[in-house]
Amino acid sequence: MDSPRVSIVIINWNGWEDTSECLESLFQINYPNFDVIIVDNASEDDSLNKIREYCSGNLSVESSFLKYNHKNKPIDLLEYEEEYDSEFHIKDGKTDQRIILIKNRENIGFPGGNNVGIKFALKFFNPNYILLLNNDTIVNKDFLTELIKNGEFREDIGILGPKIYFYDKPNTIWSAGCKISWKLSRGIHIGSNEFDKGQYNAKKEVEYVSGSAFLIKTEVIQRIGLMDEEYFLYFEESDWTLKANHKGYKSLYVPQAKIWHKVSQSGGGIAKPTGLYYITRNRWIFMRKWSNKGDYLIFIIYQCIGAIIFPIFLSAYYANLKLFKAYYSGLLDALQL
Repeated sequence: MDSPRVSIVIINWNGWEDTSECLESLFQINYPNFDVIIVDNASEDDSLNKIREYCSGNLSVESSFLKYNHKNKPIDLLEYEEEYDSEFHIKDGKTDQRIILIKNRENIGFPGGNNVGIKFALKFFNPNYILLLNNDTIVNKDFLTELIKNGEFREDIGILGPKIYFYDKPNTIWSAGCKISWKLSRGIHIGSNEFDKGQYNAKKEVEYVSGSAFLIKTEVIQRIGLMDEEYFLYFEESDWTLKANHKGYKSLYVPQAKIWHKVSQSGGGIAKPTGLYYITRNRWIFMRKWSNKGDYLIFIIYQCIGAIIFPIFLSAYYANLKLFKAYYSGLLDALQL
């Protein structure tokens, strides 16, 4: 029986060093049937040239997680603009020896960039699964095999995610699946900062899985559509998961699949103005869309209190006054939507 086809979509934005290490780990996995699609979100650094150098074998990767393999280079690199040629044809040969690089003319965010890659995959590759993978991750050799095995075992499972460790603390869990705090409108990573003693080694249905490694069946996308690009950054995977839930699909955490994550390397989370702006803005969008009236009322009360304390605390803690402005910009924009 042939292995289901998987299209792996990776967003790059000024992150060629992380992307190269991620790619090196991907091209050493034991799964036999996958495509890699990199969507560059208008990087302003030398990312495009560095990705080309990596594929040609002229850029080695130094990593504490893996040994660089020069034998699987060069890797075919096919480059396309955002409006790619509709006459594209898949070349014969192994799918895991090719990278598609789509170059966006502007940064259209995490959901927007992923949607570009997803549409390309659906149009030309007809995959059974789409994997959204952050460029700042390193994957275990059998992570995709384990995810697909569990996806094929149950028809009601539409989305799957691995056990995720901190990159700089390789035995410490970052996420063993996720749940939603509805009154605070925040995602909670189960097991975060716990040393792995096997306490999360059981497969489990969860509210959602982290967008840093998000495997979704193509049939789900065909029923619920693409990611909501209004979010731009943060909350998009939670939103997408809830859409899938409404169609009867469940999310599964698979601990036998393992990856390591350089947490908040791209958006920066609340420690960076861009991350704080979108987290602040998007939690209001998310709650208006999905919460019940009781949770939404409590959320508003918490936000009113937090609007006085939270930005002052963050600005002082990180010694960055730009966080103060970013918080209120996100809040005002959310209230005007």
